[in-house]
Amino acid sequence: MATVDVVDWKNKKVGSVELDAAVFEAPVRDDILHQMVRWQRACARQGTHKTKTRGEVRGGGAKPFKQKGTGNARQGSSRSPLNEAGAVIFGPTPRDYSFKMTKKVKKLGLKSALSYLVKEQKLIVVDEMTSADGKTKELAGRLKSLGAEKAVLMDAKLDQSFERASQNLKKIRYYSIDGLNVYDLLKYDKAVVTKESLDGIVKRCGEGQ
Repeated sequence: MATVDVVDWKNKKVGSVELDAAVFEAPVRDDILHQMVRWQRACARQGTHKTKTRGEVRGGGAKPFKQKGTGNARQGSSRSPLNEAGAVIFGPTPRDYSFKMTKKVKKLGLKSALSYLVKEQKLIVVDEMTSADGKTKELAGRLKSLGAEKAVLMDAKLDQSFERASQNLKKIRYYSIDGLNVYDLLKYDKAVVTKESLDGIVKRCGEGQ
């Protein structure tokens, strides 16, 4: 098991903790990480895009010009896909982009992402996540001290004052263990987790049960 330092918000060591090797020292599977990111982004798509077919475009009941004598190709409707403001051929229609992902692959994805963070020294363990007054400026200063100005913050359970302080920081995501996901772990530069949340993270990955 790897041992990492536990620090306070001034980046001073206040202890150490052992990380579960099955979760934080697993092989980094690029193929699994790629699948997980594709799955998350696909599930997030609204799929509400829509174009109108000939049967849905308003107007077009009369012929735009007579059948013969103009020298142009015959036209039966001004709403033909060939005309401006006409219909669209084979255009997009509302659909669901999501697809299924097995629990086994989801757990492997989390293990790979967490192991990557540990390997690259991008995982920071802090003693607690609380805020007395819920001020954004104070939290921004804390994160700067840790060198984690673009980071995922994770605790065993949400603290309302801390959550309020983080809401106006665009480069910060704060949630409980339930929100743990591969996309955010890879997108942000650092992951800051509390010592208390580590057991929950291990359980989310299907270990330590």
